[in-house]
Amino acid sequence: MKLFECTFGIIELFRKRLRPAISGALLAAWLAALLPSAALAGTDLVFGTYAADKPTATVKQYQPFLSYLSGRMSEELGEPVTIRLKIAKEYEEGIRQLASGEVDFARFGPASYVHVMKENPGIRIIAMESKNGQKRFKGVIVVHHDSSVQSVEELAGLTFAFGDELSTIGRYLAQEYLLEAGISSADLHEFAYLGRHDLVGEAVGAGRYTAGALKESTYKKLVAKGVPIRVLASFDNVTKPWLASADMPENVLEAMRRVMLSSEHEEIVRRISRNGFLLGEDQDYDIIRRAMERSLAF
Repeated sequence: MKLFECTFGIIELFRKRLRPAISGALLAAWLAALLPSAALAGTDLVFGTYAADKPTATVKQYQPFLSYLSGRMSEELGEPVTIRLKIAKEYEEGIRQLASGEVDFARFGPASYVHVMKENPGIRIIAMESKNGQKRFKGVIVVHHDSSVQSVEELAGLTFAFGDELSTIGRYLAQEYLLEAGISSADLHEFAYLGRHDLVGEAVGAGRYTAGALKESTYKKLVAKGVPIRVLASFDNVTKPWLASADMPENVLEAMRRVMLSSEHEEIVRRISRNGFLLGEDQDYDIIRRAMERSLAF
């Protein structure tokens, strides 16, 4: 603080004694030369995601981890790292923001990763979330707790709620699962895309739809809140990738990866990914590509 107070005092004296015509650019150059380089250096990053659940819950979920990540990356890089959070309202907007470099890194669902790679093949996987040391977890199809439906095949002629049209669980994997049970859109009385996972569960609990697809973690939260739903079926999904924009410097990406891969026992990290992170590769998402292709027949 004393350095800055002294520097700005000298600048004021400099202004008074020299001609009024002195330019701001010259002063800025003089200040840059006077101050230590460490005081001016730094890395500013924007983290992007979309609201698969309520936006307020998304902010609450990410802020502690992003603060932790910026602190650890500052140590790794030897310079201040700041991270801002940017939440897209819809999946498509979030995909566009990462593909265009509007955000520097992001946490996406697997299907969104496949989509963003089509828009910008320069996107890179920083790490994948771990579920008990594995790269797979469950999506679920739910019905009302009191529903008489006991199998997916019984959904023919009834109604179904999907999530976002670009959702891995909420659309692609659920539709692949229905197709394997012999049910296409023509076999349903009605279906709709409701967007967020929590909206799907709440709609099924309220009786507006017979069944719906959502992620298992959201299902558990809704049941804990008293939403009357139960699991009818479950299916495998791949854990979420954390992705770097094509423009992120390699040293920044590597620093972020080192922090994430070495942080599995940190409580703040466990709130984001309960078992930390794993190295990820593009082929880890081949089953998602297959589901996206098969869902075209839905």
